[in-house]
Order: sequence, then structure tokens, then C-alpha cells
Amino acid sequence: MTVPTQSQVPSADDFLLGGSVPSAKFPTLGASVSGRITERPTVEQQTDFTTGELKFWDDGKPQLQLVVTLATEQRDPENAEDDGTRRVYVKGQMKNAVAQAVRSAGARGLEVGGTLTVTYSADGVAKNPRFNAPKNFTAQYIPAATNTLHTPDPTPGQPPVQQQYAPPATAIPGLTPQQQAQAAQNPATAALLAQQQAAAAANVPAF
Repeated sequence: MTVPTQSQVPSADDFLLGGSVPSAKFPTLGASVSGRITERPTVEQQTDFTTGELKFWDDGKPQLQLVVTLATEQRDPENAEDDGTRRVYVKGQMKNAVAQAVRSAGARGLEVGGTLTVTYSADGVAKNPRFNAPKNFTAQYIPAATNTLHTPDPTPGQPPVQQQYAPPATAIPGLTPQQQAQAAQNPATAALLAQQQAAAAANVPAF
């Protein structure tokens, strides 16, 4: 993970194309955001939602957050260019949930190609009555290697292509095409077929 020298430093793609990635939203209890990680997660300093100023702890240390970019199935119907990319800003209790998910998956951290799912699971206790109760989250993480093992076929829903049986040039007499195919897969009978084919090519008897 990389730590930029300034907060809110755009990614290379954002800088080049001038776009911005929407933040993941958790408007109601049970709301969930899930997707594959498309960029290397970065650490940046938090900013005040109202003023935009950088946030610091009482001891002067910067308040940090982990920025994770996901390719999700979500789309904004009012935005024709929305490709489903969302950014999750991991901080507070969500950081603990994501860390636990990574440990449970046996991973060393979040990586490109892994799948992260974050769910708004409960409300915490408000420390200040003037503010809403903090949101609590649960998280699940699937490492990139596991995703690769379970990647579906490129054209899901399409029936697998059935290979057509092509009978060998020389076949064992008395066998059906299906039996010939099975014989070709058996090492013992495959050797017999190979011998017969070689004899036929030389125009000499096999036995």
C-alpha cells in the first residue's frame, strides 16, 4: 500500500481522464457493497466532510483511511457513464471489520483481483447526542488466487462445447463409434489402435 504526501491525490486514470469515482454508499441498515478490487489500495488522510480540511487526532497525528476501488454491479440510472466502479473509504469500525475479514481469509492484505464485500450491519452508540449513531460493518474477503480458481467460463449460460468424435483411420472391427472413442482413451487399447494405424500406413498386416 502507498501513502501519498497529500490527501485526496487522484489516481493516474482519474488524473488523465478527469473523472471521479463515486463513493460507496450505505444509506440503510443492511446495505452492502461488493466487488473485485481493481486498483492497489492506498492510504490517505481523512478530510472533514463539511469543510474539506484535513483531520487530525488530538495528539496531532493525521487521521488516516484506506481507499479501496471496487468493480461492482451497482449502477446510477441517472448516469449513463456509470461503469459500477465504487470507492470504499475504510476507517473506524469498518477498518476492524475488513482487517478481520482479511485474517479469516488467510491473506496478508487486500490485493488487486480480490473480492471485498462490506455490509452496514448495525448501529453503534452515539458518543455525542448531536450526531447520529456510528455505523457498524461486517466484511468478507476472497483473495485473488481463490477468485481465479472459481472464475466461471467467459460466456456464462452457454452450454459447453461438445467435442465431436472423429474415428481413427484404422478402427477395431465390431466396435461402435462410442466404443471406439472409449477405446482410444484407454492406454491399453489405444496402443492397439496406434499399432493398427501404423500397419495400415505401411500397408502391411498388423499381426
